Order: sequence, then C-alpha cells, then structure tokens
Amino acid sequence: MTRRNPGRGAPAWSGRPYPLGAVHDAGGTNFALFSEVAEGVELVLVDDSGRHTTVPLTEADGFVWHGYLPGVGPGQRYGYRVHGPWAPAAGHRCNPAKLLLDPYATAVDGQIDNHPSLYERRPDGPDPADSAGHTMLGVVTDPAFDWGEDNGPGRPYADTVIYEAHVKGMTRTHPDVPAELRGTYAGLAHPAVVDHLTSLGVTAVELMPVHQFVQDGVLQSRGLANYWGYNTIGYFAPHNAYAAHGTRGQQVTEFRTMVRTLHAAGLEVILDVVYNHTAEGNEKGPTLSFRGIDNSAYYRLVDGDWSHYYDTTGTGNSLLMRHPYVLQLIMDSLRYWVTEMHVDGFRFDLAATLARQFHEVDRLSAFFDLIQQDPVISRVKLIAEPWDVGEGGYQVGNFPQLWSEWNGKYRDAVRDFWRTEPHTLGEFASRLTGSSDLYAHSRRLPRASVNFVTAHDGFTLRDLVSYNDKHNTANGEGNRDGESHNRSWNSGAEGDTDDPSVLELRARRQRNFLATLLLSQGIPMLSHGDEVGRSQHGNNNAYCQDNEISWIDWKPTVEQRALLDFTRRVISLRIAHPVLRRRRFFHGGPASRAGRGLPDLVWLLPDAEEMTDVDWRRPDAHSVGVFLNGDAIAEPDPRGRRLVDDSFLLLLNSHGEPVDFRLPAAAYGERWTALIDTADPDGVPDESEHKAGTGLTVDSRSLVLLSRPSQTGK
Repeated sequence: MTRRNPGRGAPAWSGRPYPLGAVHDAGGTNFALFSEVAEGVELVLVDDSGRHTTVPLTEADGFVWHGYLPGVGPGQRYGYRVHGPWAPAAGHRCNPAKLLLDPYATAVDGQIDNHPSLYERRPDGPDPADSAGHTMLGVVTDPAFDWGEDNGPGRPYADTVIYEAHVKGMTRTHPDVPAELRGTYAGLAHPAVVDHLTSLGVTAVELMPVHQFVQDGVLQSRGLANYWGYNTIGYFAPHNAYAAHGTRGQQVTEFRTMVRTLHAAGLEVILDVVYNHTAEGNEKGPTLSFRGIDNSAYYRLVDGDWSHYYDTTGTGNSLLMRHPYVLQLIMDSLRYWVTEMHVDGFRFDLAATLARQFHEVDRLSAFFDLIQQDPVISRVKLIAEPWDVGEGGYQVGNFPQLWSEWNGKYRDAVRDFWRTEPHTLGEFASRLTGSSDLYAHSRRLPRASVNFVTAHDGFTLRDLVSYNDKHNTANGEGNRDGESHNRSWNSGAEGDTDDPSVLELRARRQRNFLATLLLSQGIPMLSHGDEVGRSQHGNNNAYCQDNEISWIDWKPTVEQRALLDFTRRVISLRIAHPVLRRRRFFHGGPASRAGRGLPDLVWLLPDAEEMTDVDWRRPDAHSVGVFLNGDAIAEPDPRGRRLVDDSFLLLLNSHGEPVDFRLPAAAYGERWTALIDTADPDGVPDESEHKAGTGLTVDSRSLVLLSRPSQTGK
C-alpha cells in the first residue's frame, strides 16, 4: 500500500489553462484540470515504485487549475486530489482522500480493484479511506507518431458497408494471429484479420467501445467481466487491456498503428462512443474521476434533491449536456480522436441523452449545434443510436441532417416479414427501399438509415434463426436480463439439433437476412461473425461474457464457410451496382404511364401485375416482386457523370410454401439472368437465364435476384 503524500515536489511553473489534460512538449508537461467547485487541487506524480510526489497547482484561470513541470515526460503516471466541499444535498462530493483520474488523460495505467476505499460509505461525511493503489492513473503520452501519407479512405456514405466488431472478440481465437497479439489492437491489424475484412468486402470497421472503461466490481465478484465496454471513464484514452505492448503510453502507439494499417487496406475506422454516462454510476458507485472533481458540473442531478442522479441511460447517471465544460469535454475528445488518432467517424451510444439539455429530447440542443459548426467533426461520419431509456427517448427519424441513425424499425420489419407475420409487407417495403417515410420529410437521404438485422445487443444471426427464447442463465441474473421479445423463430427446434430439415431451413433463413440487408437502400451494417454463423448459444445479452460465448470461433464448418462465400458474393454485387446503393430515394409510380419510360421502382404481384393499395393492406401478403431500374437512377456520380446501371428484379417469398412468379413483360427486360437464389445451399441459382413473361418458382422462405443489362448503355 502506498503512503499518501510521502513527498512534495518543487512548485510547478504557472503553465497554461489550455489545453486541458497533460500535454508534453520538448521541455516538460503542462497539466490543466477544470473544477469550478474546487478550493485547491494537488497533482500527484507516481513513480515506478509507487512513490507519490504531490505538487500543488496554485494557478486557476476560468476554473481551470494548471501548472507546468519541467522534465516530466512520456510514461509519467499521475492523478489528482481535489479539495472542496462535501455537500451531497448541494451536489458537491469533493474528497481529497480519493486519487482521481484526469478526464483528459490520453493513456491510463491500471484498473480498479473494487476496494472499499473507492466508495463513499459514510452518510455523515466523506470517507477518509485513501483510494491510492486501488484506482487507475493517467499517463503522460508522446504526441509524435509517423502517420506517413495516411489520410483515411474518405469513402462516401452511399458506398459504405459497416462491420461492427469487438477488438478482443474478433481475434481472441484466431489461429493465424500470434497468441501474444490475440485480443488486441495489434491483433486486429494482423494481416490474417485484415485479409478477412477486405475479402469480405466491408468498407468500415465500427469498433465497440475502445475508450478506457471500468471493470464493474459486481460482475467481477460473479466471475464475469464488462466485456462490451459501455462503462467509459476515459474519453481520450484507448482501453489499456486491448494493448499487446504495454500501458504506459504504448497503447496509444498501438492504436494508431492499427488505424494506419486498416486505412492502408481501404478500411475506415468508426468508434462506438459512450458520452451519455460514465462508469461512476449513481451515488452508490465508485469515485474515480468526475464525481470527485466537480460532481454538479459533470452530472445531471435530480431537481430538488441533488444528492441523487437523474438517469436516462439505465446506468446510474447521465452527463449534464447543458454545462459548457461537459460540452467542451465531448468536443475536445471527438476532435482528438479525429486529428490525433485519425478515426473516420463515430457511433453515439444512447444518443437521445446527448440531446437532453433539460428533460426533453431536443434536436436543436447545443450538442447538435456544436457538431454542425465544428470544422473537424462535421466532416466525419456521425451515426446515432437514436434512443435512450428516458421518457420520449425513442427518436428514430428525428436526428438532424448530418446524422445517420441505427434504424431499429428496419431490424423489426425485416425480422417480422421473414417470420411471416401478418400486415408486414408494407413496412418491409419501406425499409427495403431506404425508409423514406422516416427521413425524406426532413430532406435527408437514404444514407440516414443504417440498416441492421443483428448487432452486439441481441441475438446473433445464427441464434435469431435457432432460438425462440433468450438463454441468459450464464449472466447470473436468473435469465431476467436481455430483451424478451426478439422477433425470432427457431425454425422448428430450440437450440442445437441434428435434424437436417431444421438445419437447412436455418441456413436458408440466414441467407435471406443477409441478402435482404445487403440489397436494401441505406447503409448496411453486419455484426461481426454473422458471416460465419457465430452463435452465443441463445444468449441475447452477452455484455458480461468475455469468453467463448462471445468470441468468434475461427474454425467454421463447411456450411459456415458457404455462408461466408455467400456474404462475399452479395457484398460484391452491392459494391458493383449503384442502383443497389442509391444516393437518393426512389420516386416510384405506375409503370403504365403513357409516353414515358419505366419508373425507377415498380412493385409487382407474383402474377407480374402492379401492386395496388388493396394488395398492400392484405394481412396474408407475404410475396412480392420489386423492379429496380438501373436506367433511371437520375443522379450523378461524385465526378458529375450520369449513372446508368443494370436493372434488377428481386422476388421475395416469406410464405411457408413455394410461390410461382411470372416475370414481367418485355418492356422491363427481354431476358433475365438469375444471380442469387437463397433456397440453394450455396445461394447460387440452378437456372441462369429466364425470358420475359415466363414463370419462375420461388421456393418457400427464400428470395431470388435477377438482372438484365442497361437498355441505354453505360
């Protein structure tokens, strides 16, 4: 156990109040910490032996306490002690016994150990127990890195295919990644992993949280872990447990090297970020950083009782999105990851909370204004998880122009259509064609919709077709956690089975979901491992499973390798054909308009007649054809050239029985080539060419994709 304040260093030079954090230059390091409530701040330097040297910061400008220490450089560990009021009823929880992490630390050494000293257990005053030795420390880092010619791929939204991945789960069992690199940033950058991603055809890797997060003591006591990482404590620091080469700043270099490597392979890097809450939880949680620095500035507190936290995230606290230093923290963090770490965009967890300046979700909130006017952040990819758990928190379709959104309505509609629910065809059609009903009213484009069928939260694709019910017993919560209404169907048997008919149906249904996702307008997002049939054995809330339940199994069966090949083929089709990834919404309209060419989109009954309003309203409508006119894209490519493409006919049948389709008249196309048939074990059609007006049987619960060349030339 280290002694508190065993040494006192020389007085710091006055230094600068900006930038916040620990910033190294050739001569030393400037330290700057915001606290409006503080009456005194001590910087604590920790050497390799654990000895503490305390340096009072006596300069304060605009509530920023600062000082410059000559000779202090990269690798130096440090923390803060903040002296100030302990008055929970007034929102203040200062306690100099707690060694606090710098919110702006760019690297973090160590992890908390759930020691009682991390918590405030005395109702009558601050607990005197010293948390030193039981908490995390900031690390001074070297800002230098050789980026070479790296500028990022800069891929347009419409051409993007996102792959949601977990740094550890992606590589933990990969046989071609050296054992010492598995589960790390270096492992993710290994040629075997990069080759998998590039051969798959995805264009962006969306990493689940890599900001420094905390291992929850409650989970650790059950032998579990905070695997997903939605428990952030350091918004500038790469999570140290994902570093193969050290945690005294090496994690920063390793992360940058990973980004540079992925960029060189043409892959963008998007970070899943958690700015809505922190790992300190409510008043019963640990005091690690923000709470002890300036509790009432950083957190939303309950009106009339500031000893409790106002929570719209389900985690115990929510950041105070109207405080200028909270907004500065978030914007400084975002800019840091773009300018210093070269990431290409962000997915904002529970983004509705970020729009709550007061109680309601407000698309005119200060946060959105700051994003809009920022010359750095407004130019990267911005993706919202458009909901939180607070009142009025479900905001799909309501984010501003710059933003794309996880489209939860897409997920639900596609799942319902393919399990043959009544009255689903109309909404399914809207989701397939980009969800203009959600986004066109505010003049947004199809790229506003990030389409997904599965994600980290919920069943994997394989489990979606293998389980009716969640099986979360391993989480230790009596199977009470996780979503109970999954819109899943087990295909005839719950879980593992040897029944060949059930296995065939499950494989077919996985192909249906993947093909639907990748042929839909908008931005498709695959969940890591779905392309090889990853299973979590029915666990739909594997947030705490840092083990084989969550890791990708890189020993796929013959069937799983076939699924991988199928996924590659459909992605390559999408990338090759702009009509499958339009920048603008379809106009549609009847095909029989006199004197005009075919519209850009036509919906057809199985008998090749056009759909009517009555047809859309039928509860038993589970089969439809859609004509995508490649000669009528009517939008220029990025170089201003008019786009002309092949045309496609997509025939979908979610019935439990085969349906006989008739191909439309020659005006649509005289000859059609079949490209995909999900009823085939490999997704490859038996017959390649079909004439206009002839019949084609689409098997039960399957789809067929056909194409014909442009009639106007390219």
